[in-house]
Amino acid sequence: MDLRVAFAGLTLKNPLLTASGTFGYGREAAEIYDLGILGGVMVKGVSREPWPGNPPARVARAPGGMLNAIGLQNPGLKHFVEVDLPFLRRYQTAVVVNVVGHDQQGFVDVVQGVTGQEGVAAIELNISCPNVADGLLFSQDPASARRLVQAARAATGLPLIVKISPNVTDPVALGQACKEAGADALSAINTLLGMAIDTARRRPVLGNRTGGLSGPAVKPIGLRIVYDLAAQVGLPVIGMGGIETGLDALEYIMAGARAVAVGTAVFRDPYAPPRIVRELGEELQSHGFENATQAWAAANPAAREAAS
Repeated sequence: MDLRVAFAGLTLKNPLLTASGTFGYGREAAEIYDLGILGGVMVKGVSREPWPGNPPARVARAPGGMLNAIGLQNPGLKHFVEVDLPFLRRYQTAVVVNVVGHDQQGFVDVVQGVTGQEGVAAIELNISCPNVADGLLFSQDPASARRLVQAARAATGLPLIVKISPNVTDPVALGQACKEAGADALSAINTLLGMAIDTARRRPVLGNRTGGLSGPAVKPIGLRIVYDLAAQVGLPVIGMGGIETGLDALEYIMAGARAVAVGTAVFRDPYAPPRIVRELGEELQSHGFENATQAWAAANPAAREAAS
């Protein structure tokens, strides 16, 4: 089965990437399998300076998934360029750098800092993280998103992917603004804003009060938003949210996703990414497809029309 996919200036050996924030920088997984099996690695968010993250507790169980309020803890741009990126360059897989910032200049500085670095295939702008204080700042207003994407576009020639929030009234309007500002692709969805209550202590479980809901419970929402973005915006979309099997991945591809990213499933099953690659090939064959590209938007004719 030919699993290769190409979109937005990227060519991947298969449509499976790891979602940012759930895979670190690949070191732990590399101890148990070759990262070259994967189409790509979307690394944990990189900020200009090191970020300490949120106070504990940082994770909580939720029906059909989990809540996290890590707060984008990371060692910063310098550490990524000098330590993490050289490690990832050892593997034959696309490296997509997830970029975070507290303000527009913070984003732009990281974009400039990774542009031109050997081994960086693309940039993912994280304008939609719900578990930091200003994490939804740019995604709540299409005009703000447009200005940020324009600034990032001016700072790099790399493929530019913008991560779309489900915590907005109209994800399509947000996606359209990003397209007009020069985005090459979208990724969807980020986590949904939620919380849990500790009834014994009479307070929120998470130290940040709220966190991002992920896991199988969010898959129907992810599919709906990917479907709408693909049909109405026309940019390539990387689909994510609740993918645990090859069949889940195929659903996203049929909905209009050019590629998919696996996140929370990795916490339960560290071998989930290579397993899903194998299962996706099996599902494509059993559904009568000769390659992964044939399955794209098979359930979303409007997406095919929008891309033509």
